[in-house]
Amino acid sequence: MSDEESYELLGFDNVLLPVGDLEEAVGFYGRAGFPVAFRLDEAGIALLKVGNETPGVLLRLDEELSHRPPTWASARVWLEVRDARATADALAAAGIQPLDAPFPVATGWTVEVADPWGNVIGFTDYGKRPELARPARA
Repeated sequence: MSDEESYELLGFDNVLLPVGDLEEAVGFYGRAGFPVAFRLDEAGIALLKVGNETPGVLLRLDEELSHRPPTWASARVWLEVRDARATADALAAAGIQPLDAPFPVATGWTVEVADPWGNVIGFTDYGKRPELARPARA
């Protein structure tokens, strides 16, 4: 195997998010529309599904976080949705307040939310660039 082949990026495995309370985090992300793929409380982890993809969002218990955001800047993870503005309404109806009103981006609209530990998840659509969007499920 050449060096070029050994360092080829093949795709995402999982996105890991530190949380201070696994039960509360699973509830928060469940209200945001993330189904649980599996949960291992003894290991302090829960994997959440994202669409039909195998990788997901891995919640990892970090008891030092309790209910405070981490001391480092949070990364933003954006996930594709069909309609970000409708998603903002659905999140608000589920008791999850967006960080701001949906805002325009190059491909469409985005709305962001933060969990109790400061992890930021964005929901973005491709309304302005539908040719780049994932195909609708059959």
